[in-house]
Amino acid sequence: MNSWINLDALWKIIVVGVLVGAGLPALFAIGVRALNPPARTDSAAATPPAAGPIGYLVAAVCFAVVLAAIGWGVSVIVSHR
Repeated sequence: MNSWINLDALWKIIVVGVLVGAGLPALFAIGVRALNPPARTDSAAATPPAAGPIGYLVAAVCFAVVLAAIGWGVSVIVSHR
């Protein structure tokens, strides 16, 4: 191990950074997409498609995880003196 670089800490920082930096926005995007399903091309109806109960459940779970991660991050920052 190099005395200047702690490789054990470095890989942990990279993993958490990728999860939080790309994972949470991707999870939020999945939630938004679950609320707005793609329109059917075979239908000539003027009404947009509804999300349905499964879409609302998926969106609620995604948004709850994102909010929990934000709350946890704020609590970690506030708890350090």
